[in-house]
Amino acid sequence: MRVLVTGHQGYLGTVMVPILRDAGHDVTGLDCGFFEDCVLGPAPVDPPSIRVDLRDVTREQLEGFDAVVHLAALSNDPLGALAPEITYDINHHASVRLARLAKDAGVRRFVYASTCSVYGSAGEELVSESAPLRPLTPYAESKVRVEDDVAAMADDSFTPVFLRNATAFGFSPRLRADIVLNNLVGHAVLTGDVRVLSDGTPWRPLVHARDIASAFLLALEAPSSTVHCAAYNVGVESNNLTVAEIAQSVVDVVPGAKLLITGETGADPRSYRVDFSAIRNALGFKAAWSIPAGAAELYEQYVSAGLTAEGFAKKFTRLPHLEALRSRGDLDESMRRITTDA
Repeated sequence: MRVLVTGHQGYLGTVMVPILRDAGHDVTGLDCGFFEDCVLGPAPVDPPSIRVDLRDVTREQLEGFDAVVHLAALSNDPLGALAPEITYDINHHASVRLARLAKDAGVRRFVYASTCSVYGSAGEELVSESAPLRPLTPYAESKVRVEDDVAAMADDSFTPVFLRNATAFGFSPRLRADIVLNNLVGHAVLTGDVRVLSDGTPWRPLVHARDIASAFLLALEAPSSTVHCAAYNVGVESNNLTVAEIAQSVVDVVPGAKLLITGETGADPRSYRVDFSAIRNALGFKAAWSIPAGAAELYEQYVSAGLTAEGFAKKFTRLPHLEALRSRGDLDESMRRITTDA
């Protein structure tokens, strides 16, 4: 299958591309390069790629592909709050436009990276795909809008699939340090403290980046009748933990680390526990990674690769990195690249 992966130079894309290629698929990437240099350890080997802003993709660039895996987005709640209009422009409008162009170009399957954060504040009960969607941030709201708009395009020639990923964790050669487990392990390695700014009570569902890639591979290869216009939560119930429990798993792995729950930001309204039975039953998905195993992996990789405080705070954290690109004159106010390759 010829597969186009948008955001192939991101945190998830860098992990996913080799898994899709190892499964025998012909993979091409599409990326504007925001995070291409955010590498910890040996540089990854990228596939052939199209360098273009998601908002400028053309139908011609999508012709000849059997499927599109759409990962590209501004994946950061603080950034979404700072510039919600840009978040909607890229995450919503450009994504819907991409799906429409893909359908017009003859692409038959469109696998979209949504998020479990669409459930917002869902309380203690496990939420399934049929639960009400209560997004609390521009990022989550943009995902809901894309699901609605792309679902309306589904027909006999075009099969969209919506994968609502739990919060990702785990090592990627293109690291993200601003997601909960990756962040807590980094602080523990660099400072000796596992610092939780909330009261630690909110529930979070987590899933390893490699397990997300496995779910996308299953959604690509499943019969259309199984996945046509379906939404699946991606994760495993055993990785539904409170933030305090996630933090404790880091203390258990990083030698000498101390847990500090400061409570300075109060209770986080984003709290939800997720039911992942649908993807197990429909696609046979099984998550391989537990949170303790992921914490141990991150600790080992951070130490062996020589993670630094500056890299952790700036290079591998989305908002400071994008602000640095803007301050250098690489991006304009609309988050478009100003410089081009020679």
